[in-house]
Amino acid sequence: MNVTLKKAPSKEGQFALEALQSAVKKALERKKRLGQYAIVWHDGKPVIIGEDAPEDTE
Repeated sequence: MNVTLKKAPSKEGQFALEALQSAVKKALERKKRLGQYAIVWHDGKPVIIGEDAPEDTE
């Protein structure tokens, strides 16, 4: 299988990316307003953010 990498996504791909980014942003803002924690990726690891995040994550 040959894979070619493009420098920029297609017009449709860019539209989909923007829609996904907007949806995630809205979901994180809603969780913050409700005082709920969220799990996000940071530096290749899952990180729990938010005021009510559990302390013991093991």
